[in-house]
Order: sequence, then structure tokens, then C-alpha cells
Amino acid sequence: MFERHDPLHGGGIDVTVDMDVSMVTLALHGAWESRLQHATYAAMVKCLSEHPAVLLLDLRAVTDPHAASVTMWMTARRLGDGMEPPVQILACVPSGTALGARLHRLGAARFLSIYPTIALARAAAGRRPLTDRLVLQLHPSSGAPARARAAVIDACAAWQLPELRDRACVVVSELVINAVQHAGTAITVVLFRRGSAMHLAVGDENPRLPRLRDTFPASLDVQPHQRGLGLHIVHAAATVWGAAPTADGKVVWATIRPGTGRRWPPS
Repeated sequence: MFERHDPLHGGGIDVTVDMDVSMVTLALHGAWESRLQHATYAAMVKCLSEHPAVLLLDLRAVTDPHAASVTMWMTARRLGDGMEPPVQILACVPSGTALGARLHRLGAARFLSIYPTIALARAAAGRRPLTDRLVLQLHPSSGAPARARAAVIDACAAWQLPELRDRACVVVSELVINAVQHAGTAITVVLFRRGSAMHLAVGDENPRLPRLRDTFPASLDVQPHQRGLGLHIVHAAATVWGAAPTADGKVVWATIRPGTGRRWPPS
């Protein structure tokens, strides 16, 4: 889970998700020192585990007078390129900074898409062609989970991902039920095909991030699609999942890859 950075605590990291273009923004704050370096690498790996189409590195608020962070951004590009399909890495680096100058000297444009403003970087992400993408707007009603499941079934058929259908239906159903019960706001469901995997995201307007409880729900006398059994079902069925703030609330996401989930089906 990614919590918002509190500037009162000094340097840190903010992670936000743009569901419309499957983009995760990693924003750094503070001096580029050992603690921030370790936190950045961990957050970067976690962001890439979501397998977004784009990872945007917002470096406007990082203090790096010696441009020591260059190797980290080269690593980001290498990790993104190594995924299937690849994740595009964009960086926002203000003009006139030591980091920007060093990246220019290294010919960074050959391996990293760099923009001087966040608006230009986001515009570039928005111009990416997004194929195999389905967006569903839902009201927080009892019928919302069924509509979300129907969308997943249609998507799996259209994208020839039949192996993922049952797990994806369970996951999207649980996430939508949670949004209906705990947020009660408009709900956005976005489905992406990412190679042989499906990435799904459920967004609502409540900024409070969900928590995985220590104990599994006691009542298992109904089918998973009939009621919400909490994030334990998501944790079992998804290959990887998480949650992050958005501009107007939060998004809970999950990636379903071929093969079984962590513990799916449950015993």
C-alpha cells in the first residue's frame, strides 16, 4: 500500500495512479541520501509490479546537486524494458538542474523519455495508444458487482484469456463490493490486457486505503460472487494486488496472470 507523503516528516515518496492511461506516478521529495535511495528503489519495484503502461518519475522536488541519482533512473528504464510487455519510463526533470545537465551529457534521451514539466510528461503518456482496454462506470448499487463480472467475462472472451476469467471475476467482484460498501461513491472499473495477463483497477472517491485483516472471514457458507469476503479472496486469487491514492480518491488494483493465484482455489 502507498500512503501519501507527509511533508512534515521530511523527505519521502508520493505514489498516485492515473487509471485512464494506466500510469503510476512516483514523486520524490527531499535530499537524495541513503534513506531516500532505498525507499525509492523499493517503491519503484513495487510500482512496476502493478505492470502499468507508464511509470512517471516526478523528480521536481528531489534535491540532487551532484546528480547522483542518475543510475537509479537508468535502472528504472532497464527494469521497465525487461517486463513483458515493457513499461514505458518517463521522467520529469526541470531544466537548469544538475540532474538534468548530467542526463543530457549522458545522452539520456536514448534510454529515457525526459520532460521539463509534469504537464508535458502527462500529455505524452496520454498520447500512448491503449489497445485492449475497457472502462466501466458504476453506481454504488447492489447490481454493480454483477456488471463488473459481466465486463470481465466479455473482456476475457474478446482478448482470448479464458484461463483468467474465473479468478478475475472473483477479484473484480470483491473490489467492487468493497467500493459499494465502504466508499458509497461513483465507481470506475478499468480492465487492461497486459500481454498474457489482465490488469484490473477499481477506483472510488474515498481516499481511505483498504487494509488486509489478520483473520480470514469466518462465514464461507455462500459463493464468493454472492457477497464480499474481503481482501483475503483478492489476496488469494490475484497474482499481485495493491492500492494507491488517486487525484480524487483511491484505486485498488490487481494483476491476474496465467497459472494459479497464491492460494487459489481456497482449500
